[in-house]
Amino acid sequence: MSTFDVQAKVRSVLDREAAAIRAIRVDATYEAAIDALRLCRGKIVATGMGKAGFLARKFAATLSSTGTPAVFIHPAEAAHGDLGLIAEGDCIVAFSTSGKTLEIVELIELSRHLTSAQVICITSHPESELRRLSDVVLDMGVIEEPCPLGLTPSASMAAMSAIGDALALTLMELKGVTRREYGLRHHGGYLGHKARLANDVE
Repeated sequence: MSTFDVQAKVRSVLDREAAAIRAIRVDATYEAAIDALRLCRGKIVATGMGKAGFLARKFAATLSSTGTPAVFIHPAEAAHGDLGLIAEGDCIVAFSTSGKTLEIVELIELSRHLTSAQVICITSHPESELRRLSDVVLDMGVIEEPCPLGLTPSASMAAMSAIGDALALTLMELKGVTRREYGLRHHGGYLGHKARLANDVE
């Protein structure tokens, strides 16, 4: 019979991911990031590769539903024409734990020819090209993954997701987005139903 304690392992993973979020240092760089997003004259362009890309897409979706127009651009597709999504005034938010992903670095370098707005990055590794290329660096800190191989990104993704949520919800509150405005952007499903009940949004 196996002696592997499934419940203990699950608790350990949850605890270590929660610890990664709690360890994030919140400082003036977050104020700079929020100012850049709030004052952005265009849309927010989120980008990321792999699992960080899924979180970048989620970030763009959360922003769009909470009063800030945003899109996701896949860094690999950017090299084949999708870079054209970026226009003057667009602010870019890059998600990359290592900050060394070639497609991300190339996208940021080339985006400087298309927009003069600020670039924000969410990253962890202290030595990365992305830090040099960004105007605002949101540092996740050095994170140890709970994966038994130390490879699968989970704690880092939990921290990255939490930072994205914190930015989006802080921005939403600063903009004074109302329930009615939320309902106009998110009219379907359970949340849309709640918005219509509360605000008579048709």
